[in-house]
Amino acid sequence: MALKGQRTTTGYISWNDFTSLVLKLQRDKEPKFSLLIGLGGFTGLRISDILSLQWNQLLNKDVIELDEKKTGKYRKIKINQDLKLLILANHKAMGEPKGDTLVFVNKYGTKQINVQWVNVKLKEIFIKYNIKTDNPSTHTLRKTFGRKVWELNDYSEKSLVLLSELFNHSNVQITKRYLGIKEQELLDVYDSLSM
Repeated sequence: MALKGQRTTTGYISWNDFTSLVLKLQRDKEPKFSLLIGLGGFTGLRISDILSLQWNQLLNKDVIELDEKKTGKYRKIKINQDLKLLILANHKAMGEPKGDTLVFVNKYGTKQINVQWVNVKLKEIFIKYNIKTDNPSTHTLRKTFGRKVWELNDYSEKSLVLLSELFNHSNVQITKRYLGIKEQELLDVYDSLSM
């Protein structure tokens, strides 16, 4: 829970920063976080769903199928070609774990890593690689996905409807607020005034 007056809104990162970061982590022999960040940006999944993935849900698949932890709803997410290559490269770099094992396990290989640790590591990674965003956290990855989809669809209302469905938000207004669009629209009102 946030303290009174504490800002808790998480920002997003540009798509160029996202793709560059994923490749730099791969280059720097950080396959776990290269894949975790890649999955977040390419799928828009919540971190609880990413952390519960097993290799057999990713390897040689065209879609990720899962029941979302938060909503209990069944989801199918297409794995595009770039994500497939990222999965294969990082699977190999991680020692080619067996299919029925979790993708994101602790250093002892005994249990799934936790969200708090991921948030700490993301902050360290963003500092190390000079990635600028407000209050970086696991939500940053999901918001980066949402912002990219919105951009690719010419900032259309239709894309917000699709994102609302993908994010399982009850309405488009929640999606706008989640992506920080509502706030930006309100601030833009002031720029529209002139003499």
